[in-house]
Amino acid sequence: MLRRRRLHALALSFALGVASTVFADGPAFSTIDFPGAASTTPWGINTRGDIVGLYVNDDKLTHGFLLSAGQYSTIDFPGASGTELYGLNPAGDIVGVYTLDGTRRGFLLKAGQFTKIDFPGAVSTEPGAINPRGSVVGFYVSADKVTHGFLLSGDQYTTIDFPGTTSTVPSGINPQGDISGSSGSSPRGYLLSDGDYTTWDGPGATFTNTTGLNARGDIVGRYVAGGISHGYVLILDQFITIDFPGATFTGATSINQRRDILGRYRNADGVTHGFLLAAFQLPCATTGQ
Repeated sequence: MLRRRRLHALALSFALGVASTVFADGPAFSTIDFPGAASTTPWGINTRGDIVGLYVNDDKLTHGFLLSAGQYSTIDFPGASGTELYGLNPAGDIVGVYTLDGTRRGFLLKAGQFTKIDFPGAVSTEPGAINPRGSVVGFYVSADKVTHGFLLSGDQYTTIDFPGTTSTVPSGINPQGDISGSSGSSPRGYLLSDGDYTTWDGPGATFTNTTGLNARGDIVGRYVAGGISHGYVLILDQFITIDFPGATFTGATSINQRRDILGRYRNADGVTHGFLLAAFQLPCATTGQ
């Protein structure tokens, strides 16, 4: 059954003229840059605060990275021409994508061992998130070039197709098994819970996606309105815009149980950096709205 509910939309910008903080007495933005990299994009954060993502060097090669206890480590799939890390769980199991001979395929990195993730018969497979139980969600492209979502639980694959669209991209799964994602050629966000879909769009948006989901049901992503990309967090049906101060592009990528929000931003120079917004709390301005 397809279910739609109205969500309370609040267009609140967090760029208040103070480069290091959301509010004068609130949590601070921290920048994430892999040392020496030309660009850095973090994609996943777990309950311990470990972060995974990707960075690009001046030679245009893409590498995965893990940031744990303040230390950066490079993670490259053996023999691949490119590696990207998208999700990790509290146990430290990591899912990502590697490129080999021009084809993008998925993998799981667990206890130092790489295991390939390939949806049967797919042209390409891209996992995006893993929950504490080890269940993985992502998307695959079939031979007819249609993009489908998938759930991998144990060794069992299940296809996820949002009703009436030819593109379904799951991007988050929490401990309860709820799945968030994006659907359609002009994407909108969705949550799949107990077999029911809930959808939403950012205020005035032509594009809305989701990139992360935590155990509380909080969801993050980005939306485009008026040609500008903004990050957002959706908490208790309150839609809150996140703009990194001074950035020309902002997108939130992940949120953990503590409501640490991970994301990426670009300045006028076009360089992509990561950010962390620690221990996010709902602004007082949302009360009673």
